[in-house]
Amino acid sequence: MLYSKIEGEGKPLLILHGYLGMSDNWKTLAGQFVSEGFQTHALDLRNHGRSFHSDEFTYDAMVQDILDYCKENNLEKVAIIGHSMGGKVAMFFATKYPERVEKLIVADIGPKYYRPHHQDIMAGLNAIDFSQKPDRSQVEEILKQHIPDFGTRQFLMKSLYWVESGQLGFRFNLPVFNEKIDNIGQALPENAIFEKPTLFLKGGNSNYIKEEDFFELIRHHFPNSEIKTIPNVGHWLHAENPKDFYQESISYLSK
Repeated sequence: MLYSKIEGEGKPLLILHGYLGMSDNWKTLAGQFVSEGFQTHALDLRNHGRSFHSDEFTYDAMVQDILDYCKENNLEKVAIIGHSMGGKVAMFFATKYPERVEKLIVADIGPKYYRPHHQDIMAGLNAIDFSQKPDRSQVEEILKQHIPDFGTRQFLMKSLYWVESGQLGFRFNLPVFNEKIDNIGQALPENAIFEKPTLFLKGGNSNYIKEEDFFELIRHHFPNSEIKTIPNVGHWLHAENPKDFYQESISYLSK
């Protein structure tokens, strides 16, 4: 079963993080949704955070994980917010089990195929030899050689933890990601349709959703969808501008 942080009482809201992320990334926003009458379920997807590791890393497997989680927690209908890879999981889940989803919010990802594009990040992560027992500052120095962006490094370092005294490691399953990274870019099947309300939130400085190649495709799969842009932010729009992200999300969920 997936690890989750459940807070509040009310309408269930699942929150699905992106690739290399975890539920902790959403701690502040989850608390804000609780104050508006939602019971938030911030999940760690398989091979991330405190959830189990598995050699199987596909959207079909992650969708089944979400279904199992809903059944285990007696969640008949949910709203879902998913960012990046978590947004893809949300789209696959909603189109396969539309009866279980009331509303969907997808943050900065589209239904199309994406080529692998995390090469620098993966090179940085794979450059760390934990058998040498580096401390946190040494890990960051190694990452810095491959990942100049401070925010990206800090995001990755949130998954760093003490496996035991004197021994750091990452919570995510890097060996499986190295092997299965192509799976993350998978497109929705042509016949995957979700007709209920869906909001796509795009980072104004991000190129993950482009008007010319996405808006028609998005509306094919999600005919009852809106697309809004949060200005002056990149792909991590919920972290770069949590205020506007929250306002757009809660306004949509509360309609």
